[in-house]
Amino acid sequence: MPAPDSGVDAVPSFEAGLPPGGRPQSTAGLSSGSPAGSDPAGAPPPSGPGSEPVRPSRLSRGAVPAPLLVVFAAISVQGGAGVAVRIIDRAGPLVAVWLRLGLGAVLLAIVRPPWRSGMGRDAWRTAILFGIVLASMNGAFYVAIGRIPLGVAVTFEFWGPLAVAVAGSRRPLDLVWVALAAVGIFTLAGGRLAADDTIGVAFALAAGGCWALYILIGSRLTKAWPDGRGLGVAMLVGGSILAVPAVATGGSWLLQPWVLGAGLIVAMFSSVIPYTLELAAMRSLPPGVFGVLTSLDPAFAALVGLVFLGQALNLPEALAIGLVIVASAGTSLAHARRPAVPDQPLVVAD
Repeated sequence: MPAPDSGVDAVPSFEAGLPPGGRPQSTAGLSSGSPAGSDPAGAPPPSGPGSEPVRPSRLSRGAVPAPLLVVFAAISVQGGAGVAVRIIDRAGPLVAVWLRLGLGAVLLAIVRPPWRSGMGRDAWRTAILFGIVLASMNGAFYVAIGRIPLGVAVTFEFWGPLAVAVAGSRRPLDLVWVALAAVGIFTLAGGRLAADDTIGVAFALAAGGCWALYILIGSRLTKAWPDGRGLGVAMLVGGSILAVPAVATGGSWLLQPWVLGAGLIVAMFSSVIPYTLELAAMRSLPPGVFGVLTSLDPAFAALVGLVFLGQALNLPEALAIGLVIVASAGTSLAHARRPAVPDQPLVVAD
């Protein structure tokens, strides 16, 4: 990979403490003030294949406001969801998740091969852990919506990002935005938390816990892999985990060309695009703010249903979407008005 040209903006604060090869050091004193192109320990910059400088992705340089990235990600997810339903109805939820992650990993590997990154062991561990979370989150949720109504499953699942938002709250106003988002999601789900299938509820709750981990570990992934290649590693890990159960349940459906074609579309619009955008947003958004913004997903689902599927919204549903939009806008504006946090040293444990 060629070295960054002189027109590249300054990298975010979490990258300032990384040496040119992008390897986190085991030293506890990695300072954000280290000169560019030098190793704090005095070692020369790494050289040779696989150790070229890590160049942050364009999205990480602030060209697009982070809240807008979350909005675009939500729109992309809903576009892929309509195609995923066809796979779920015929081949099963595990096949849909496997194609989504596996084919997505292939697409990312073609564009940005992860084996050329020259990253350290800590970065690889973070990517592998994130892959396990991706497989668990998507697998649990797809199983849940196969047993209980989608709206109920989303409501149960949303406890995860809301918990992250509450934990990251620093002012009473932050909790107001969290509460508005929660009320909006609850209304969109039909205003009930009842479900006859205990197993379906359990999987939806598990998916919510994984969603919280997705936000927290995803923030770590953006620091460990400034160039964005870690997402490809994570999706490859997630697809590998689900390969055996997906093949066992999918059977001959996996030999159908239309299933593979539909899986490729789902991989692009439900994984590659939204995960890339969300991880870019996580570079500048605190986990709590990101947790509230994720409430836009079900709101966009309802709007897509109205515009493209002719699914009319009643007054409570329209008001619920308004609450979610107000909550997302409020937390975004509050974040934009906060003073910038000074650069912090990056400390990586062995």
